[in-house]
Amino acid sequence: MEVMNMKAVFCGVAVAVVVVYGWRFLNWVWFRPKGIEKSLREQGLNGSPYKFLFGDLKETVDMTKQAKLKPIKLTDSIVPRVMPFDYASANTYGNIFFTWLGPRPLIHIADPPLIRQILANYNQFQKPRGGNPLSKMLAKGVADADADQWVKHRKIITPAFHVEKLKHMLPAFDICCSEMINKWEEITKGRSCEVDVYPHLKTMTSDVISRTAFGSSYEEGRKIFELQHEQEKLVMQSVQSIYIPGSRFLPTKRNRRMKEIDREVKSSIRKIINKRLTAKEKGDETTEDLLGLLLDSNDKEIKQQGNTNFGLSIDEVIEECKLFYFAGQETTANLLTWTVILLGQHMNWQDRARDEVLKVFGDRKPDIDGLNHLKIMNMILHEVLRLYPPAVSLGRMIHEEAGIGNLTLPSGSYLRLNLMLLHHDTNAWGDDVNEFNPERFAEGVSKATKGQASYFPFGGGPRLCVGQTFAMLEAKLALVMILRRFSFELSPTYSHAPHTLITLQPQFGAQLILSEL
Repeated sequence: MEVMNMKAVFCGVAVAVVVVYGWRFLNWVWFRPKGIEKSLREQGLNGSPYKFLFGDLKETVDMTKQAKLKPIKLTDSIVPRVMPFDYASANTYGNIFFTWLGPRPLIHIADPPLIRQILANYNQFQKPRGGNPLSKMLAKGVADADADQWVKHRKIITPAFHVEKLKHMLPAFDICCSEMINKWEEITKGRSCEVDVYPHLKTMTSDVISRTAFGSSYEEGRKIFELQHEQEKLVMQSVQSIYIPGSRFLPTKRNRRMKEIDREVKSSIRKIINKRLTAKEKGDETTEDLLGLLLDSNDKEIKQQGNTNFGLSIDEVIEECKLFYFAGQETTANLLTWTVILLGQHMNWQDRARDEVLKVFGDRKPDIDGLNHLKIMNMILHEVLRLYPPAVSLGRMIHEEAGIGNLTLPSGSYLRLNLMLLHHDTNAWGDDVNEFNPERFAEGVSKATKGQASYFPFGGGPRLCVGQTFAMLEAKLALVMILRRFSFELSPTYSHAPHTLITLQPQFGAQLILSEL
């Protein structure tokens, strides 16, 4: 009798567990999304109807795959190719609408005043939480931190990117760019020659990060870059699929490799940090690289506050180093690539940029003051960043019910700030929005945007990218050295195919005809 009672109790508990978790699952994949959809529509917001579990993920992936099958004309808008589903949805629903990433609603915003409001209030509109935790393996650090954690990280990191510190990094920029140009001269041998410059620019910018981040340990830094590049591809695959809670623990081939890369990268950076800390304990002089500056700033903060909680842990320093690699290398490599592609297409602007470089520097080594006085180059880079922003969108979320414009959004709402849609909006930029026209920035960004918040290549608000000055200085110095040694035009074999792999990249490379000057 007791045995039967025990069985009955066990069965009752099992049924209760199934009911509870079954209800939670149904609420997650159906009732909650449908409730949010109803609320959004009642407020006058339009968007795609929710589909069980997958939402719009299948359509998004299918349209992206289809868009990547063939290149486009140089005169075509790149937006339908780069973000086809979002572009089609915006044309249907307007500049504020919603779609579905699985059971998660995405509120898309391409309205300048609302984007300014969201970016300015980093406490209320924070970085997305939840989703696929495997995607965080690429890099976290200050870019991922929120609230008090972000304030701490930003305060400690900022001194490393002060313009006075960046002056000392120009020799490293020069060395890495010179190595690349020497390779180009070996290839061209005094004649015109086709070169896919994209892999060369990626190698150069990864070497810059390796040298400026880790100084004499830059060879070890190169290995970290290669691993991070592989991780980027795996993260992109992971992001484009539905994440089922707990699936990261499954021993799939991709999961195993992502975790293996994460361990290798962390181990390599930890060894470099430990060497640096050991040298510091022995009284060796601090190295003026990003890691040395970061460790110094961290020590000062801890000493000033008298508590290690005010500083970064070694694990947090490691994450910042991973972020140096991903954000620093990717952003500058892509900026330089799209710049030479456009200058290879618009030779008049290439000639104007070269004349300015020769007028400011002649044959002497570029210095930071001269780089900051390159007005034409500055106009060119701003226009490149408008047409080809490093990130096509920014993600945010709210933890408590919040009002945005005329909308009241529930806790847990995800926001997607569609920067590329703004950068290619005819209302903001005119009918020539898809044309390369650096003249629009002749009087600065504020004049070009007519005071609207319609230009965000490095984000905006308090969370404006801390490495912006670093990236722009590196890009300017590289362009100065390239323009003095080579003339270049777009090769007939070049296929125009912008696509996103975390950042905006050329799918089939960047083939130029290089000619030594």
